[in-house]
Amino acid sequence: MTDIAVMATGLRFPEGPVVLEDGSIALVEIARGTVSRVALDGTVSVISEPGGGPNGLALGPDGMLYVCNNGGFAWHEEPGMIRPIGTPETYSGGRIERIDPRTGACTVLYESCGDTKLKGPNDIVFDRAGGFYFTDLGKARHRDRDQGSIYYAKTDGSFITEVVHPILTPNGIGLSPDETVLYVAETEGGRLWGFDLAEPGKIRRRPFPSPHGGRFLFNQAGYQRYDSLAVEASGNICVATLMTGAITVISPEGELVESVPMPDVYTTNICFGGADLRTAYVTLSGTGQLVRVPWKRPGLRLNFAP
Repeated sequence: MTDIAVMATGLRFPEGPVVLEDGSIALVEIARGTVSRVALDGTVSVISEPGGGPNGLALGPDGMLYVCNNGGFAWHEEPGMIRPIGTPETYSGGRIERIDPRTGACTVLYESCGDTKLKGPNDIVFDRAGGFYFTDLGKARHRDRDQGSIYYAKTDGSFITEVVHPILTPNGIGLSPDETVLYVAETEGGRLWGFDLAEPGKIRRRPFPSPHGGRFLFNQAGYQRYDSLAVEASGNICVATLMTGAITVISPEGELVESVPMPDVYTTNICFGGADLRTAYVTLSGTGQLVRVPWKRPGLRLNFAP
């Protein structure tokens, strides 16, 4: 794609882009342990330093930033590329945090659901009711990995419930325009699932052979892994696709709409902005870039977006 505009470089594995009221982009730098801001002129500044591994990011109904913190990764670096390779000795535990974008003050909201500790919270989306769904991908070790989960929680720290368990490496998460379907991208299987919602925080569970109550929607031949996702106003699901380096656009019926190539095998996140929501902001994490791409179709305006 020739019309990619680079907004910022030198970022330390950026993910979770969020368009702020002034048009700047908030995002996480996982390897730096920060929530950062990219100004319209490309200047990068730090909003907050929660440490660990800030991963997914979303604006809540109170104007605060809500962060999925995976507790940190071990990293491999080589010229021009950085990539996560497992769980570090300094792993600080998974958690959900609230950050004031004006002051950088960080509050830990959740570190567990009942007796179950959060392992590697990854991505987050708010519904119209003001609650949020988030994925917990878990952590990988040399000879084993955690089972993943999907949770629903409130912003005041008073309520969290497990919606789906187990699910293999759940990563990107989003809602259909009418909020009747919760979409979840599975990293290691490279699969997209739809979970029909009965009410906020509860799914209509599909019977066997569904492994977790969801509807299988899509996967592709060949080796690719799915990361974060965003939804278009039409209902199409745009999944950041690792290894092939692309944004894979999938219809609600589970058909491939198109694959938009990107110049990084770690194409990790996408969000929409601009006056008509026809600008896609994409994180190219391996090479440490935030880019801007004109999009054919308008994105879905997120709840509580400016």
